[in-house]
Amino acid sequence: MKHNHTLSFSLLNIFVVLSVTSPVSQSAEITVQNTLPRTDVDGRIIDAHDGCLEYFDGRFYLYGTRYGETDGFTTANRYVCYSSDDLSHWTFHGEILQDPPEGVYYRPYVKYNPKTRKYVLWYNWYPRLWEGHYGVATSDSPRGLFVIENSDVSVTRPRPGDHGLMVDDDGKGYIIYTSIAEGHGISIERLSDDFLSSAGENSGVLATGCEAASLFKREDRYYALFDSCCCFCPQGSGARVYSATSPMGPYALHGNINRDEHTTPIIPAQQTHIAQLPSASGDVFIWMGDLWGSRPDGIKGHDLQHWSSPMVFRPDGTIEPLKREESWSFVLRSAAVGR
Repeated sequence: MKHNHTLSFSLLNIFVVLSVTSPVSQSAEITVQNTLPRTDVDGRIIDAHDGCLEYFDGRFYLYGTRYGETDGFTTANRYVCYSSDDLSHWTFHGEILQDPPEGVYYRPYVKYNPKTRKYVLWYNWYPRLWEGHYGVATSDSPRGLFVIENSDVSVTRPRPGDHGLMVDDDGKGYIIYTSIAEGHGISIERLSDDFLSSAGENSGVLATGCEAASLFKREDRYYALFDSCCCFCPQGSGARVYSATSPMGPYALHGNINRDEHTTPIIPAQQTHIAQLPSASGDVFIWMGDLWGSRPDGIKGHDLQHWSSPMVFRPDGTIEPLKREESWSFVLRSAAVGR
């Protein structure tokens, strides 16, 4: 993340809430509403930003950075986890990283390693802004606690910033990340078999002046999405799409799915993750972004997160522009319900 702009915009008082409209014991229709607050089972507004939504063993886990009443640039940032079996009733599991050294923390991403059977957390932290480091921690449970294995993981590109994780069908892990020292250049790197370090294989720089990167696979194509630097402000709301037939590339640019014909953001949120959800008709992919400046009460921790309707993939593999919708629904696959 960059420190140069912390602009507040009250474009939207959009809130995301997910509600189940059929019994949890069977396939459930999930409605995502972008006009109501999303809260946990105790009625508290969920404070989990710039993280990810993952599906482990029949349950959904939302990981994020808790900002509370700060401006987001302090050592008070903490990683938290919420979980739900129906994408409606969210249980708060508290802080998930055990004994973190003092610093400023952003972007927690968790993946399951099928070889070690560990849940692996990669995170971006700064002992001093903006001296970027990656840390890696592991847990036997997706809800933590995560124990730090290495607080200064070495990667190919210097001074790392924002990042995202992907696990391929063969169980290999990859990180897509920003190198602050190389003009905020985006590259992809293969991880070691245990996901605890880099394997030293890097894609080369895909683009510069960018942050908030995500990497995912659909069918036989890999997608890298990111856009311009602008932490906590709407100028960073784009989503350029690059695709390749190999996780390490070469990647080709296919436009920006979060900009209209006038280059105005469609959804004025900064990308945080592409979530893969199990629907009755097959897995769907939703775009997640933080609506910085959307809180009506002035509390940064209450800034909201927009979850798009499932992304639409054309026959040639490219993606249609995102749609800004007040609500949308899908049927949760029965195997994902009631566990």
